[in-house]
Parts: sequence; structure tokens; C-alpha cells
Amino acid sequence: MRKLLWGTLISICAAATAAFLFAWSGVYSIAASSGHLAVVSKFLQFGMQNSVETYAVGIEAPPLGPAHVEQGMLYFQSGCATCHGAPGLSRNPVALGMLPQPPDLTRVSDDWSDAQLFWIVKHGIKYTGMPAWPAPSRDDEVWALVAFLRRMPQIPAEEYKAATRLRDGESQGARTMANEGLIVGPFACGGCHGARGEGSPLGSVPRLAGQKTAYLEMALEDFAAGTRPSGMMAPPAANLDRQQRAELARYYSSIKLDEVAKSDISEKAEKARQLGAILAEHGAPSRGIPACQACHGRDGRASENIPQYPGLAGQHAFHLANQLRLFRAGKRGGRLAEVMSAAARGLTDEDIEGVAMYYNALR
Repeated sequence: MRKLLWGTLISICAAATAAFLFAWSGVYSIAASSGHLAVVSKFLQFGMQNSVETYAVGIEAPPLGPAHVEQGMLYFQSGCATCHGAPGLSRNPVALGMLPQPPDLTRVSDDWSDAQLFWIVKHGIKYTGMPAWPAPSRDDEVWALVAFLRRMPQIPAEEYKAATRLRDGESQGARTMANEGLIVGPFACGGCHGARGEGSPLGSVPRLAGQKTAYLEMALEDFAAGTRPSGMMAPPAANLDRQQRAELARYYSSIKLDEVAKSDISEKAEKARQLGAILAEHGAPSRGIPACQACHGRDGRASENIPQYPGLAGQHAFHLANQLRLFRAGKRGGRLAEVMSAAARGLTDEDIEGVAMYYNALR
């Protein structure tokens, strides 16, 4: 028995020494151009797949709808399509020179469950160039990408190009700078927020038209500083200097909201809207919920005495509800986080939907 233990120990030491000498010799090429040996490639793939499956256990996907797909698609085009391709768009040749190559997600997203896709997008994969999500607390943004990845293989190329406002031979950044005269770095605001700041059709991206200048400028500063976490907004905001942030804020606030406003509310949601009207106008003192209009104004346009508070009238209901849920969970961030988290803490899901519908219907 003793000889067996010594033999095992010697074998382990010999294997470790051999592995060290192999690495020290530099014989194994780390060049991406040479690829891995087949056995190494299969071993790494085997380990990665099993690791993802293990860490995704216990993750439950929330209900995901068309607005989540829209939100994920708009980010995917600016942040992911270069490496992973998109309907009608090939992967960039530079990405194809990586080892391992980023997978073409128009084909392989069905290889993973929703929970596994969520874990990959949120945490990234070591030694592949796949980064972790820039805002770890924003699970809602990660789930939006998962919703799109699940839907992407069924989206026709022309539908994708129309939805992401792409045109053959024309970059979104160039189109926005040419049409609106804005300098926005590598990310164009209009790609997600619309050419006139009207927001996205399903409301996953907020309207900027008519919003208060001070609020927009403050929001961009908070995104750039990382105090308001968002993997979707931090990259473009970080590429803007103070003058550009001020220019964008003034531009969008100069657009009249009524030019682009469109109600998201339907008749069957009228009861929820009436509940929202009570909370907005009177609050619920017994639950410690203040009246929204105390800061956001009777007409939802916000008081001029509090320039950093946003106007809510005509804003997309989906976006408003998502922001309130983030405030309630303490994950919204930004300079309004403390006061708004306290105000939203007692809200139920029904309260949130009602308030969002109420402000969406205001003009």
C-alpha cells in the first residue's frame, strides 16, 4: 500500500514537471493563426460547455416579450454584430482571425438554454475575447439580449436591417451626423433612440425628444462616470466629452414631444391607468408612497424649480415601468437613485404598470 502511494505521488510529480518543462520550452505555438491541436480544442470546448451548464443551474428566465427582443436587438447591432454576425451581416474578417472564432449566433443560439445564454452574456468566457457585461447589476439588459438571441435565427435579413435602421452602404453614425449635425463618437444616438428622439417602436428605449436639458446632461454624465450602471449606455456616453453631452442634451430637449408622441395604452389597460392616476396625483401615504407629481409636475412635464427631474408625459410605458422596477430593487443608480428608490420601495407590480400607463397617456 505504501509503495502504491509513493508510486502515485512520484507519477503526479513527474507529470507536473513534464507539463512545466513543456510550457517552459515554448514548443507549443500560441499563435492564433495556427489553431489548437484537435484534442486541445475538444478538451477546451468540453470544459467550457460543462462549466456554463454548472453555473447556470438555478437561473430562472423572467417573462420575455417583443419589447425585450427589440431592446436586445438595438444593442446587439452596436455591440455584438461585428464579431458574431447578424441576419444579412457577416462576421468581421478581424473577428474571424481570433482563436477561438466568435460563433455565428444566427445559427448556434439554440445550442444553449435561456439560463445558459444569460450566464454567458453576463459573465463572459475567459480566454475567448468574450467580455463580461459592463454593468453587472443590470440583469434586465442581459435578459433583453437573451430574448433577441433566442429570436434572431428566425428574423429575415431585411426585417433586421429595417428594425436597426441600417441601409446598405451607410453607417448609422454617418447618417445621424449628416442629418442632425451631431458628433456622437462611434455610437449614434439615433440608432436606438430614433432620428427625432422618438424612442423605439415598442418602447424598450426611451424618448429623448422634449426632455429637460439638465436631466439629459446629468444622465449622460452619470452613465459616463459609471454611477448609473448600464451596459448599453456606458460605452457611448464614455466617448462623449462635456461639450458633446451638453450639445446632445440641448438638441433633444429642443424637439417638441407632441411631434413624436404616440400612446402605448389600450382600452383594456384603462383600469390600471386609473390606479396609476391616483398614485401619481395623491400617492399612497399609508404605504409611504409620495405623489409623483410633487417632483414631476401636475402635467408630467416636471417642475422648472427642479431641473434635474425628468418629464414623464408621453414617455413609453415599458421604459417607465422598467425604471421603476430598477429603483424599487435599488439597482438604478444615478443622482436620483436615493430619493426615487425610497419612493418606489412600496410599489407593487400593479402600481408600477398603472403609473407607467398613466404618464404614457399624458400629452
